Amino acid sequence: MTTQTAYSTASPTRAEVDTFAGATVLEFGTDWCGYCQGAQPVIGEALAGHAEVRHLKIEDGPGRPLGRSFKVKLWPTLIFLRDGAEVARVVRPTGVEAIEEGLNSLL
Repeated sequence: MTTQTAYSTASPTRAEVDTFAGATVLEFGTDWCGYCQGAQPVIGEALAGHAEVRHLKIEDGPGRPLGRSFKVKLWPTLIFLRDGAEVARVVRPTGVEAIEEGLNSLL
């Protein structure tokens, strides 16, 4: 089961993200994006057993500096960070397998 939390219009700065300790998944997208809506069950299922992983849903688009700093082109894009450094990326996931691979990179 997945939670349908909205993408946050407030986001940390890249400098703040770079200092995050531990495992983090940044999910870039928008609430109106059909691909983002379709991916929510898969993302929710993959992250369900990983309460130790920080998951931030961040609204992306023109003028959004955090997404630009990660060179996000398509939504949803999941960036897997360990101690602020990118270790994996999944773009437009269609199954839990790709997300689990990203999570395995973190843990």
